Amino acid sequence: MRELSRHYDTELSHVSLKTTQYALLNTVYKVGTIRPTELSNMMRLDNSTLTRNIQVMVSHGFLALEKGQDERSREISITDLGREKRNEAYVYWENAQQKMNHLMGHDKVQALHALINEALIALDTDK
Repeated sequence: MRELSRHYDTELSHVSLKTTQYALLNTVYKVGTIRPTELSNMMRLDNSTLTRNIQVMVSHGFLALEKGQDERSREISITDLGREKRNEAYVYWENAQQKMNHLMGHDKVQALHALINEALIALDTDK
């Protein structure tokens, strides 16, 4: 798995992002404003890991962390700069995907995705 992550990290390094940062930006880009707890569950990250990643993205101006509907809650949203960075990074993400398709073949890559999804579902029901 590390080599696979490294493959994507290499492509995303062209826009100074890591795979985890791109995944965070892309998720918030797709779902819109979201509470940290919901995002943590969606991305299958523990709260401390998500908090660290959010802080980095907020410090770069890619995400905004604002008060939620009550004083104790927070909401995460993507900024205009974050949308630009996500769109810039998407080209490199797609490039990494195309390289994987070329190296392994599209069918094997699809099978790998399916297998990973099955494992995640099995682990979720195991709780």
